[in-house]
Amino acid sequence: MLHAEKLTKTYGDFVAADDISLTGNSGEIVGLVGPNGAGKTTTLRCLAGIIPPTSGTVHIDGLDLAAQPVEARRRLAFVSDEPHLFDYLTAWDHIALVSRLYNVEDGHARGAERLGMFDLADSRSSFPNELYRGMQKKLMITCALLHRPKVLILDEPLTGLDPRAMRQMKDVIRNGAQEGMCVVVSSHMLQLVEELCQRVAIIHRGKKVADGSLGEIRASRPELGESMGLEDIFLR
Repeated sequence: MLHAEKLTKTYGDFVAADDISLTGNSGEIVGLVGPNGAGKTTTLRCLAGIIPPTSGTVHIDGLDLAAQPVEARRRLAFVSDEPHLFDYLTAWDHIALVSRLYNVEDGHARGAERLGMFDLADSRSSFPNELYRGMQKKLMITCALLHRPKVLILDEPLTGLDPRAMRQMKDVIRNGAQEGMCVVVSSHMLQLVEELCQRVAIIHRGKKVADGSLGEIRASRPELGESMGLEDIFLR
């Protein structure tokens, strides 16, 4: 579903992402973690086609993101940490627009269902500046899922959400994987990553320093205890 090979992004002499390879399979939830400034956001934006890598390749559902950008992007969705919505479109306008752009025949029905699930049905006529940040994020997720992407990339998906919405978001991630989607989750909430993800990639100073299930990571490093959790592994 998702395959990045030797992904590198430089800005002058600064290397933001350095030779990162990452794979995510159908039905798999992959965590991407690292300290501030490690290169996570740069990596995610390269995976989503928002910025081009300096070198390396990204394939989405077998399609080269650089050579077949439109078809590859039709198969993915990216939800950033900060909500990015159109100021003069209502919540329902966003759903109508995304449905039209992706030719989603049942987009209105799917959008209405999601709005109800996220307790946004009464806000369908509201503009973004009338919605709380958590409500904006739920609207972004609603739009991202309309076209049934093969790959869903989430940057800090729980930021700004209340406990009920956090539970809903985790259910969305799990259900997406159960339906065959590849989900990439980047978060500083290590408990969330450990709870949801089958595999974790740890990035430090632009380089991938670990990749695999927690059991595989522990087995590859004798200094890690057999029961060590993700937080302790991350700090090591």
